[in-house]
Amino acid sequence: MKKEKILIGIIWALLAAIFIMSIAFYPRLPEKVPSHWNLQGEVDDYMSKFGGTFTLPFIMLGVVVLFLLIPKIDPLKENIKKFKGYYYEFVVAFLIFMLFMQVHTLLWSIGTKLNINVFIPIITGALFYFVGILLEKAKRNWFIGIRTPWTLSSDAVWDKTHRIGALLFKLCGIISIIGAFFARYSMYFILIPIIVSTVYLLAYSYAEYQKESKQN
Repeated sequence: MKKEKILIGIIWALLAAIFIMSIAFYPRLPEKVPSHWNLQGEVDDYMSKFGGTFTLPFIMLGVVVLFLLIPKIDPLKENIKKFKGYYYEFVVAFLIFMLFMQVHTLLWSIGTKLNINVFIPIITGALFYFVGILLEKAKRNWFIGIRTPWTLSSDAVWDKTHRIGALLFKLCGIISIIGAFFARYSMYFILIPIIVSTVYLLAYSYAEYQKESKQN
């Protein structure tokens, strides 16, 4: 319980850091702030100064509230209690990921242009790896994990799918980080493995459920 309170405190501290940093940078920012980069790492869309600075922090505020509500409102919240510590650790990792994204946008806006095709694969790969750790521990629930009609219908299918899913997401994380060494194509090192893994896990959970149904 003490660990969970510490993690929740870190979550709120990270959220506060995103707002404080954004406010500190605001006077130095141009009237147009980059809001999107293409696969070649080039800016292809902009937002107003206020929107580009504070859209992400306010989205994160809503996401944090949702993340903290999930363990309370899930019909299978007793299952969430079994891995709640890992869940909050993932939320911390996710917020650190978003904090880095905000840092990148703000630095780019004032002229410090980090190579997004190197930067993004590294932080995305680390986040994917954290997802893999969470999937290893997740028990059946309605909000967290690989939620297909078949995993939600069977604890056995849930556990088998999440064991495979944990390995695949960790592998996706490693491949993503490797992509940083091939900057021109790095986004494909993120997208292709995660798409293939998602499709495979969907098919795998269906096949396992059908196998279980025939046995029963």
